[in-house]
Amino acid sequence: MRRLAVLGGLTFLAASAWALEYRSVAEAGAVMFDAPSQKARPLFVVARGTPVELVVSLGEWLKVRDAAGDLAWMERKTLAEQRMLIVTARSAEVRAQAEAGAALVFEAEKDVVLELLEAGPPGWARVRHRDGQSGFVRANQVWGL
Repeated sequence: MRRLAVLGGLTFLAASAWALEYRSVAEAGAVMFDAPSQKARPLFVVARGTPVELVVSLGEWLKVRDAAGDLAWMERKTLAEQRMLIVTARSAEVRAQAEAGAALVFEAEKDVVLELLEAGPPGWARVRHRDGQSGFVRANQVWGL
């Protein structure tokens, strides 16, 4: 019985370790490097609000993955807790409610960044555009959830 409890606890810890964690770039012109150092080779300059997935944490440096799947290092101070999503579909339909037949509020083109307000019902997320419009988008049309 005790072995089952320990095994169950280890399974829970392993599942927690695999949970995806996302952040957003906090400042305009944040640099992504090929190694965790200011002296490393700069790879990309990233726009403010761009979502990234945290892969590895090493002190003040984080290895992140972007929506294209590219891996690079960023300074922790360049990232914000605020969650943003990026449209990966050619066009994402943002609806008044989390239903395919709900009224269309607006459409967002590929690579538009949307603020994540909350996870909606399964398969949906409640988002806000920088101009203030908000609604629900299908999870398969965005990246960063």
